[in-house]
Amino acid sequence: MTQICMVRHGQTDWNLVGKLQGQTDIPLNETGKRQARECRDFLQHHQWDALVTTSLLRARETAEIINEALGLNIVECDQFKERSFGLGEGMLREDRMRDYPDFIFPEMETYEDLVARIGEGLAFIQTHFPGQKVLIVAHGAVISSVLKQFHGNEVGDGHVKLFNGCFTDIHYEGGSWMVRKYNQVSHLSEHA
Repeated sequence: MTQICMVRHGQTDWNLVGKLQGQTDIPLNETGKRQARECRDFLQHHQWDALVTTSLLRARETAEIINEALGLNIVECDQFKERSFGLGEGMLREDRMRDYPDFIFPEMETYEDLVARIGEGLAFIQTHFPGQKVLIVAHGAVISSVLKQFHGNEVGDGHVKLFNGCFTDIHYEGGSWMVRKYNQVSHLSEHA
């Protein structure tokens, strides 16, 4: 059985003010670094075989802080990179709601393309780390898509707010992926 713990990256200044990041490369802020350290302090008490992240700085920084206690080779896999929101990137929440109430932005990556890309990433994990325990530091839209795909759309109203630094556990057994737990935050001193 392959086990994955998906960690949402720590907070950035754009998360804090409600700007849509997408694939815009924003670093962690001090709160995000603290969240990454709290993830590290929790995850170091478990055995991990691999640590995967994306090329986006906020995910990479989170993975590097977690890895201070794990000492694994960090594998970059951009199939888990955040969804491209096209011209919506950099917009504040209230501006997005006013200008694009249906949340569809010009030049945005389609949901179908996002799902296909994540599927490629999960196939990569199955090929390179079968039967292993893998940490993936990823992004909100990616984790939300995994929840939607593998939890039968039964996670709340389909719009769960995933906290920065949260954990989502999925397992592959019997030929399919299953969500075990999602949006776990008990390891964080505060979450918003």
